[in-house]
Amino acid sequence: MSLLPERHPNLDLFVLDIADAVPKDDLASMEHPLFSLATKPDMRHLEYRQGDNILKIRPSPLGLPTIFDKDILIFVISQLMARKNKGQEIGDTVRFSMREMCIAINRPIGGDHYKRIENAIDRLQGTQFVTNVRTGKETERRTFSMIDEGGMVKNEAFTRNDYCEIKISMRAIEANEVVSISRDYFRLRRPLERRLYEIARKFCGNKSKWQIGLANLQDRTGSNAPLKRFRLNLREIIKADVTPFYSFELTSDDLVVVRPRKAHPTALSPSIRIPDWADEKGREIARAKGWDYHALQSKWLAYANEETANGNAPKNAGAAFVGYCKKQEKLR
Repeated sequence: MSLLPERHPNLDLFVLDIADAVPKDDLASMEHPLFSLATKPDMRHLEYRQGDNILKIRPSPLGLPTIFDKDILIFVISQLMARKNKGQEIGDTVRFSMREMCIAINRPIGGDHYKRIENAIDRLQGTQFVTNVRTGKETERRTFSMIDEGGMVKNEAFTRNDYCEIKISMRAIEANEVVSISRDYFRLRRPLERRLYEIARKFCGNKSKWQIGLANLQDRTGSNAPLKRFRLNLREIIKADVTPFYSFELTSDDLVVVRPRKAHPTALSPSIRIPDWADEKGREIARAKGWDYHALQSKWLAYANEETANGNAPKNAGAAFVGYCKKQEKLR
């Protein structure tokens, strides 16, 4: 099965940077199967145990949040991290238009698609997660939702949504417990494909190989299909081979092997450094074109980090940065 079409390929045409933020996913939700893989309302009450630690998930009246609902959470985290990386002040709330988010997460614009997003926000806010974490002689019980608040303001005169606001917990953002993910994640059609990519990104990362037993992988995905059906679904995904950056292999003894599609040439963002000569040249170009140099630098670093996360690190960071600066339009 092929990838979904890229519905908004010309992001640079938009004045706002909101659709250009590098997609970020939080590590905690990548590790555990917190989102349903069902495409119909999933009203199950779930419980996961790891030793003495328990996680219970109670669905909203609309059911459990789906892996596609998670796109909204990824979008909000991405916006906050983009601002944080630029040195801008951030809070726990992001305001945006429905159109801006749809462009960023590769959704169609208008009509019933906005209503689906409203339902997704209700599921994210309405589903309760209850944790029972035991440390020494103490047990901490917490109840939380994926988002603290979510809402839309509609202009009745024009029958359109003016803007949306989402409020989330800042723990993952404050601790930098997030990783860049491929934009092609939003083009994956199957819920299981998306979950497998998350698991690969979290556990394989930049390693040359990571492996896990088929039954254990099924537990990590949260799939409730019979193991025989899960094996068949995985084989179909392996045959389609469209998972961004990672390839999967299923051995005869039910061992799933995950590998990056090509060796990672460098580590992630800490290794991307703009040399002094390129820094000086970039400042010169920014002054001539009317750009704020730090804004220009931040945009390029975000892009370079994303490409590095997908295995396409720049061979010459200085030359790549100067070339990027030269391509920017004059602002004056």
